Amino acid sequence: VRDRFGAKDPRSWRLRTHAQTAGVSLTAQQPLNNVVRVTMQALAAVLGGTQSLHTNSMDETYALPTESSAKLALRTQQIIAEESNVANVVDPFAGSWFMEDLTDRMEAAAEVYIKKIDDLGGIVRAVETGYPQREIADSAFIDQQKVDAKERLIVGINSHVEGAEDAIPTLKIDPAVERDQRERLAAVKARRDPAVAASALQAVRHACQSEENLMYPIIEAVKADVTLGEICDVFRDEFGVYRDPAFV
Repeated sequence: VRDRFGAKDPRSWRLRTHAQTAGVSLTAQQPLNNVVRVTMQALAAVLGGTQSLHTNSMDETYALPTESSAKLALRTQQIIAEESNVANVVDPFAGSWFMEDLTDRMEAAAEVYIKKIDDLGGIVRAVETGYPQREIADSAFIDQQKVDAKERLIVGINSHVEGAEDAIPTLKIDPAVERDQRERLAAVKARRDPAVAASALQAVRHACQSEENLMYPIIEAVKADVTLGEICDVFRDEFGVYRDPAFV
């Protein structure tokens, strides 16, 4: 930030990191194993110095988390924080040659990507040409090939596979939730001043058509009880809907 963008305030040089465990690593097969995976990933994030952490729930390959699985994900963080004592050390891996070498190699690989994106004209142009999409797709393809060839083992997928899987509870949304929300939405629209809401929404549209800061008219629209859906409809009208093109 300091060298690339010329930031002068030391506070802007600080890297505040939020980490989330890897949802892609969770498996529908033997889902209880996901608790172990999440624990290892959460511990790795703490060892890496993250300031904020989200732990995935074991059932997220099936649906939104149940209350009990979400609580277990929270308890995972709390056990790491309060029982492992790992958070009591500022940098547990300080002085580790392996970690320093791994960090250097990751930094060098990241710099290659940054230079490539710069050469393409920036990330917007890179997305338009399909560069990051191709890189993600190629990486996923190569990873799946390794799994298929058992070069990369995943317990429950290509290693220690069992027959019938034990079912776990999954979240089921009561249809009454949707009905209640529809009723509340209708009540909001009935009690708001239609003229004020329409004017506020028009201000959002005008900002979309100009170089104005969108945040201020959006805030005023929300104060006028304009709904999120109505605001997004304006965005769709003015900006269209992005469709990620297929690139080979």
